Amino acid sequence: MGHELKSWFQLDARKLIWLICAFMVIITFQYLELSSENVLSAVVPSGKISVEGQSSFLASAPSSTESDGTIRYVTHSIGLEYNGTYAGSETVHGNEVSEERDMDSNDDVISETDVDLHKSSTFEEGSESPKESLTKELVDLIKNSTVYDAESSKNKTTAEVEGGLSLELSKENNMATLDSLNQTSAVNEATNGFGTYEVNDKDQNSDSILDDDNNSGRKSSSEEFEDYPESYNNKTVTKEAPTTIADMNNLFYWSRVSYHSTTPRWASAADKVLLNVRSQIEKAPILEIDQQLYAPLYRNVSMFKRSYELMESTLKVYIYKEGKKPVFHKPVLKGIYASEGWFMKQLQANRNFVTKKPREAQLFYLPFSSRMLEETLYVPDSHSIQNLVEYLKNYVDTIAAKYPYWNRTQGADHFMVACHDWATSETKEYMANCIRALCNSDIREGYIFGKDVSLPETTIRNPQRPLRDLGGEPPSKRSILAFFAGGMHGYLRPILLQQWGNKDPDMKIFGTMHNGKGKLNYAQHMKRSKYCICPRGYEVNSPRVVEAIFYECVPVIISDNFVPPFFEVLNWDSLAVFVLEKDIANLKKILLSIPDERYRQMQLSVKKAQQHFLWHPRPVKYDIFHMILHSVWYNRVLQMKKPR
Repeated sequence: MGHELKSWFQLDARKLIWLICAFMVIITFQYLELSSENVLSAVVPSGKISVEGQSSFLASAPSSTESDGTIRYVTHSIGLEYNGTYAGSETVHGNEVSEERDMDSNDDVISETDVDLHKSSTFEEGSESPKESLTKELVDLIKNSTVYDAESSKNKTTAEVEGGLSLELSKENNMATLDSLNQTSAVNEATNGFGTYEVNDKDQNSDSILDDDNNSGRKSSSEEFEDYPESYNNKTVTKEAPTTIADMNNLFYWSRVSYHSTTPRWASAADKVLLNVRSQIEKAPILEIDQQLYAPLYRNVSMFKRSYELMESTLKVYIYKEGKKPVFHKPVLKGIYASEGWFMKQLQANRNFVTKKPREAQLFYLPFSSRMLEETLYVPDSHSIQNLVEYLKNYVDTIAAKYPYWNRTQGADHFMVACHDWATSETKEYMANCIRALCNSDIREGYIFGKDVSLPETTIRNPQRPLRDLGGEPPSKRSILAFFAGGMHGYLRPILLQQWGNKDPDMKIFGTMHNGKGKLNYAQHMKRSKYCICPRGYEVNSPRVVEAIFYECVPVIISDNFVPPFFEVLNWDSLAVFVLEKDIANLKKILLSIPDERYRQMQLSVKKAQQHFLWHPRPVKYDIFHMILHSVWYNRVLQMKKPR
């Protein structure tokens, strides 16, 4: 018994020692765990995982170059909080500027500063992954930051995504990415005016300054500005990214599948005709060679050629007889609004397209003059166009009550041709479904791709000689790099003059030009210039675009959100340079960066395009009269959808 008890105590003592050792080990581990927890908590916040990566990419093109040829990129720095909201820091490296702001309105573009884009984000477990977040922001940034700038011949940029994944992107791939993203994500927003400067002033440049500019039959700029409607005088500037020419191309192509006109309330023979025409246009045979049509000038020369032929053989237009002069049926053939008057006059006299039987017509013309509407009905100092709007509404009510055609389509097969700046506002309510051919083709003010037409603004000073003084020097004899002269209308031209007026011998930038003995006049300057600057005036449109084409000078269009004429047919990248308003300071660099071969190709396209912008006393094939009518016809044909 004593021996057994002794053995039990020896065993128990060993157990006790093991227990004490185990206890000491536990105490030691607890101590170490507490210490390490304090250290870890300082590094990684509880409940969060930190992920940091860098992303640097070029939205569409370099904004500037260093003296050694290094491209400087337009980028943004964005911090994404763990809950998915933007912290919104923007860092400008080199200038050591850091600005905290709300990035919900991510539309501020920096074009003159070196910027690196750093994307840092933290997120809760189970939330959106960094890759998904980056993809969304890439879409937004590419969509809203398209910048045209031809300063550098270098085409590559690097996109570093998620801390080390590098993608070498060529400039062409960048634009292809933009096209794809715009079509899938941005287009629907853009049709409501996304990506535009909210800059509104009043009536547009009356002043294409030729020798007899004062004979254009227009009020002085000071008179008109004082007399403008309140809605025009009080418009303000907001920072929204402009819709670039690349964006417009995307919107145009998207409109071909997305725009739907009002479904006719009942079928007609005209609908069947147009559906058949659409099928023939889409199946147009490849045009190999044509003496009158220069293929690079067009989006699709084969489709244009076939559409034009079908228009000549098929189109019938009914002109309403209703409406009193001088607002209706009285064309104005002189001045900067002459396009609407010349079209009215030549259509009314045309026997091929006009029919007196409305049941035969595929299109219905509303024969009013937006210029005479303003001249006749606007009340001076009223600052309101409401009575003008009501006048047009009453006219629509009259033809809708008298004829069934307006009510059949709610006006979708009706069209108007209006060049006065106010026409966009006057017609956007009661004529919203109509095909509107407008000089003031401003996306911001409601221009709709797939329906509306951009009307060329042409200044006619002598209706008896509309084709006088055409042509210019060949490229080798054009000694002036760039030329502009005109009144300081709107907000942009004073900036242009301040930046370039009398500061560079290659840049002939003037205010109003006064002719003097031994001096080149306005037309002579255009004839001897490589590039003719076409800045917006009070509105986006300018007669200088057409004047530049008259004198075979490559137009440089500086007018954000302006849809150039005949956009549904012409490839404007082939005959013009587009510069964002914010890039005026880089204007000379942009022009000098264009290779001579490229300039000569554009100048040739300008010469080939000239036939489409000329008013002839009697219309000729492919002239401006036929091109306006064709654009209206083409849009209507491509609106037609097969019934389900």
